[in-house]
Amino acid sequence: MKIKDHRVLRFIFAILVGGMISSCESKEEAKRPNFLFVLVDDQSPFDLQVYDAKSILETPNISKLASSGMVFESARHMGSMNGAVCTPSRHMIMTGRTLWHLPPSAQFQKQTDPHPLDEQSLPAVFNRAGYQTMRTCKAGNSYPGANRLFSVVKDATKRGGTDDTGSAWHAEQVLDYLGDREATKEEDPFLIYFGFSHPHDTRDGTPELLEKYGAVNHKDENSLPPANPKQPPLQENYLIEHPFFHGHPQLRDEERVSGVWKNRDEQTVRNELGREYACSENIDIQLGKVLQKLKDMGELDNTYIIYTSDHGMSIGRHGLMGKQNLYEHTWRVPFIVQGPGIKAGQRVEGNIYLLDVLPTLCDLAGIEIPETVEGKSFKPLLTGEKQTIREVQYGVYCGGTKPGMRTVRKGDWKLIKYDVMDGEVRETQLFNLAENPHEYLPEHQMTGKMETNLAGLPEYEAKLEEMEALLLDQMQKHDDPYKLWNQE
Repeated sequence: MKIKDHRVLRFIFAILVGGMISSCESKEEAKRPNFLFVLVDDQSPFDLQVYDAKSILETPNISKLASSGMVFESARHMGSMNGAVCTPSRHMIMTGRTLWHLPPSAQFQKQTDPHPLDEQSLPAVFNRAGYQTMRTCKAGNSYPGANRLFSVVKDATKRGGTDDTGSAWHAEQVLDYLGDREATKEEDPFLIYFGFSHPHDTRDGTPELLEKYGAVNHKDENSLPPANPKQPPLQENYLIEHPFFHGHPQLRDEERVSGVWKNRDEQTVRNELGREYACSENIDIQLGKVLQKLKDMGELDNTYIIYTSDHGMSIGRHGLMGKQNLYEHTWRVPFIVQGPGIKAGQRVEGNIYLLDVLPTLCDLAGIEIPETVEGKSFKPLLTGEKQTIREVQYGVYCGGTKPGMRTVRKGDWKLIKYDVMDGEVRETQLFNLAENPHEYLPEHQMTGKMETNLAGLPEYEAKLEEMEALLLDQMQKHDDPYKLWNQE
């Protein structure tokens, strides 16, 4: 009997221990991931060493994210129907909708009445799923219907050169929020929308970082900023002016940016690049503080970090200063993801849009993707199952005279068309991005056979015709309300 008693006791003990292990395992499995979505304002991917090894901009925290996570080569915003490109871009991030299917506030910024898509936006979806949601970002030029749905909102435009007036302020809001979670022992997962107001102009950097990049906050429209050897070199596709008018009369970004105005000389452009780099390095410093706090809290390993921008930026490239164009430096955005299950040191083509963020975050969190979403989850890229999620990408700038600019890319080939100024400017550009990644124009006077606009060359006539047909197809698929001069 004693032997049997011992056997029974061992059996009961095994059941109890097994149940405890199973319970622990289920709790561990039930722990949902956190999200830190980092969105900077106006940053070309080519500013970063992650995308251009020759860049002198130092961003060690962003580079560390890249080396420990995944870098997307082809991440893009779909475009804009107004001059404030950031507004529709941020609507697309929040809703997962394509450009021509956004709420009215994407085009008419003061039309902020409640809209059904508000309740299918990023914060609404994650609130319903039991996440704690927090937001800090610039005020304005975004999606107010979604912004106000975050549980905690700390928005203000901070483009100064001090801790209180610059990027450190946004970081402080996130650090305070994380500190409150720590103090209250909050266990619900979080989604933090960590937005910055820089490096959008006015690019008033901190004094020490301006000095590092040889720049000054130039204020006198009647003089040029001083030259300084510390300033970043001109970009490879710099031009002193664009070869034809961009089609948006009195565009602020091209005429009234403080410190630049209409100037495109070397001194002005290099100084403005120095200011841009000073602001971007400060963003990296502030990001580092938040990442360290997550590590100290033991949350970093269970948090997906997504780093991106609302769109790219010119600052001298192709003789332009703003974001209202469809060259690679502006249509593309930096995009880096680090998090649970993502292998370190990966680079993928991707072919994603910013509107793919919402369905992807839902997919990673195990949340049902709203039926209103038109983007695609790129989780299969993060898990290594795929390298791209679409073959073709389409882009728009329709903020000036109509129809505006359109672009389409497939593989190495890219087409840009301009139909502006009531038909006075009608231009076509065809690039092979493998041979001409900087989109050199004849004005760059490059020697490579394909390092130019190929649209007018007879040997590329068939390719041009193919890309023209592809663009029309994409315009129709995305309900583009316009047609270009040569489209039937």
